[in-house]
Amino acid sequence: MARAPTMNDPRPTHRSSRRTTRQLVLASTSPYRRKLLERLRVPFEVVAPGVDETPLPDETPEALTLRLAIAKARSAGRAHPDALVIGSDQVASLDGAALSKPEVHDRAVAQLRQMRGRRVEFLTALAVHCEATAKTVARTVRYAVEFRDFSDRQLEDYLRAEQPYDCAGSAKADGLGIALIRRMEGDDPNALIGLPLIALVELLAEHGFDIL
Repeated sequence: MARAPTMNDPRPTHRSSRRTTRQLVLASTSPYRRKLLERLRVPFEVVAPGVDETPLPDETPEALTLRLAIAKARSAGRAHPDALVIGSDQVASLDGAALSKPEVHDRAVAQLRQMRGRRVEFLTALAVHCEATAKTVARTVRYAVEFRDFSDRQLEDYLRAEQPYDCAGSAKADGLGIALIRRMEGDDPNALIGLPLIALVELLAEHGFDIL
């Protein structure tokens, strides 16, 4: 039978070893992803990934978001070789076309007009990379949203109130944007906000990092 560690036992427990030897880095400046990662109650550092997010010619929404998530994790990993680096990216997919962050009001209006009364699939790609071991694990999580046939006035009121110009497809379901939605379908609602925590826990475990 294994001997239980005592107060003076130099051997670390599994939890203390994990938290002191494996640094976590979130390669994203998104406040939404930072708040979601804080729910796991593990220390982490936030860095800007510095990745060009321009789509490649004829690149599908799924290929785009997965490529960018991996690129963000690996880019930040070069400066943090001993850390586990988390990269994530999200696009909304409508009729096979990717709707990314609108950045400006007019583009957000155009996106939401396209989406109203329609079913839109949000693709959130997640990658966890360790430069020291050259290991990258990645996954894409899908979340479907059916939008109401909202009016232009409702659309404008939502945009003025939430200003979701840094959200894929101008959709901010954790705020007033929920009033534009008829129904949602998916395994992890955190994916819609920008960081699928269920998948993240599983990918971290593949690197030997257990949350509990």
